[in-house]
Amino acid sequence: MGMRKLRVYTGPAVDHSSVSVLGNSLDFHSVKVTLGDVLPILADAVASDRTWLNDFQADEIIISADLFDVIQAYRNFRRPGA
Repeated sequence: MGMRKLRVYTGPAVDHSSVSVLGNSLDFHSVKVTLGDVLPILADAVASDRTWLNDFQADEIIISADLFDVIQAYRNFRRPGA
């Protein structure tokens, strides 16, 4: 009987039209993606209380200043329980 090879499934193939390697100013392992690509996945992970999120809590992300302003305004004006 031949030796079987095991492969690790890493998810669907990456669509390179929506992901690109960032310029030299950032880490080689960084990628640039749209917020629309990431938010649904992160929202599901938060809702499902996935433990792997804890591994990235201290990681810094770069967002635009206007998005930061909107997030801050939302945080300050949202009503708990509404």
